[in-house]
Amino acid sequence: MNTARFNVSSSIRTLLALAAAAASSSAFAAGSAASAEANARYQQEKAVCLSGQSNQDRATCLREAGAALALAQSGQKVQDDASATLARNATKRCDGLPDPDRQACMARMQGKGSTSGSVAGGGIYRELVTPDVAAPAASAMPAR
Repeated sequence: MNTARFNVSSSIRTLLALAAAAASSSAFAAGSAASAEANARYQQEKAVCLSGQSNQDRATCLREAGAALALAQSGQKVQDDASATLARNATKRCDGLPDPDRQACMARMQGKGSTSGSVAGGGIYRELVTPDVAAPAASAMPAR
C-alpha cells in the first residue's frame, strides 16, 4: 500500500515537472519574440536617426532609441500605445481653457477643422471655423 502511494506521488511530481518545463519554454519563446521585436524596432529607429528624418539631432535620437531598446530588453513596457498618450496630451492642452473654448479646442485636437504647419517648421496651426449664431436683435419700434 505504501508502494502504490509512492508511485502516484512520483507520477504527479513528474507531471508537474513536465508542466513547469512546458510553461517555462513557452515563456522563453514569448520573451525571445519580444526581444526580436524590440531589436527590429531599434533598427528601424536607428535608421531614421541616421537618415536625419527625426526631429532630433542624431546623438539624441540614437540615445533615445538605445534607451527604448534597453527598457524593452529589461522587461519593462516601452510606451507602445502612442495614440493613447497623444490623446491624453491633447486633452491636457485644452484643460485650462474656459468651457466654450475647451470644447472648440477638443474638436480641433480630434481632427476637426484644418491643420497646417509642422513641428520642424515651428508649430502646427489648427483652425476650426464655427458659425456664431447670435440671437436676433429685437427691432426697436418707435413709441407713438
